[in-house]
Amino acid sequence: MSHSFILVINAGSSSVKFALYDIYSFSSFKPLKLLSEGIAELVNSNQANISIKQNSEKTNTNLDLIDGSSSFHSDSLKCIISRLNDTYSLQENLLGIGHRVVHGGNIFSQSVIISDEVLDQIKLCAELAPLHNPANILGIEELQRQFPKTKQTAIFDTAFHQTIPDFAHTYAIPKKWSDEYNIRRYGFHGTSHRYITQQTANYLEKDINEVSIISAHLGNGASVAAINNGQSVDTSMGMTPLEGLVMGTRSGDIDPGIFDYLINKGISPKEINKILNKKSGLLGISELSHDMRTLCQAVQSGNKKARLALEVFCFRAAKYIAAMTISLNKLDALVFTGGIGENSSLVRAMIIKNLSILGFDLNESANVANNLKESLAIQIHSENSRTILIIPTDEEAMIVIDTLELIHAD
Repeated sequence: MSHSFILVINAGSSSVKFALYDIYSFSSFKPLKLLSEGIAELVNSNQANISIKQNSEKTNTNLDLIDGSSSFHSDSLKCIISRLNDTYSLQENLLGIGHRVVHGGNIFSQSVIISDEVLDQIKLCAELAPLHNPANILGIEELQRQFPKTKQTAIFDTAFHQTIPDFAHTYAIPKKWSDEYNIRRYGFHGTSHRYITQQTANYLEKDINEVSIISAHLGNGASVAAINNGQSVDTSMGMTPLEGLVMGTRSGDIDPGIFDYLINKGISPKEINKILNKKSGLLGISELSHDMRTLCQAVQSGNKKARLALEVFCFRAAKYIAAMTISLNKLDALVFTGGIGENSSLVRAMIIKNLSILGFDLNESANVANNLKESLAIQIHSENSRTILIIPTDEEAMIVIDTLELIHAD
């Protein structure tokens, strides 16, 4: 039996994630078959650890980097491909490669096959995501060298949000700044929000163009989006992923005047940016951890800082969910997804408690039971409540589907 594989690559600033799928028998009625997945993580400037899982077995490899961190993405991908080739003969069976690209600016409103022109345009967007797009580009260029004849695609985090209307994506700054520096709300997690929209439509047995939901992607990175008749019309993240909800290490919304205030206290702009992105959020408030599981355990032990971090997180999430309703002409469901949204019954309960004025109420037993292993979606609302769902996200599946559609259409 022949095989056709799709390789999904997510090259981050200090990691490379991958997933390999067999799509030989894929159809809308069958789930994708995951063959192997893993991650390469940069431990220090001289070594990376690569973890690969296949056939339920996990292996770890230490990779020595000859040229330090500058060769991390290239060497990691070479090692990953070498390991996959040993089992799956990629050169013969690889149909396509789908790359997650964080920022497509206002250039890309949908996924595309990567050409020289597309790659140049992705590079133009690099200044909008200086930590992510350069890493995405390194991943693309390395796999172009390894698989020069294989079609590769770019799936953008920002593309789904290109339908947000002008009045929702425009910042109240001089228009000259907006035009000259491309400053606007772009939004992120678009691949996840789009996947959730499709899955909700399937679950509710509605046409996707008739579904209006609020999608709450809650994880270490967190955002909510208003989806009106299948299209994104508002979202909490902005020009960068720093705006919006409280996150694991990101501050989310703060008064912009704080920036100048801290500069006058002698803290450099570079240091402020680093702290707001990497040392704030749940970690900054709790002074304990960015991991919600750790914080929930600490709350049960009476840790007051952990309790405050949890309360701030849930209040901000509820506040944004409520705000998203003004962008909708109806609301079919509130959907929780992401690592926290899918797994933390306490977080869901605290958020919904703040939304009773909008007609949301939990079925507490369903919320705690959370039988996602038995279903692709579960209802956790009470009898008289608006619909509340938990649906696990699968950004990799969305990337595979887009890649297949683009390859077949090309």
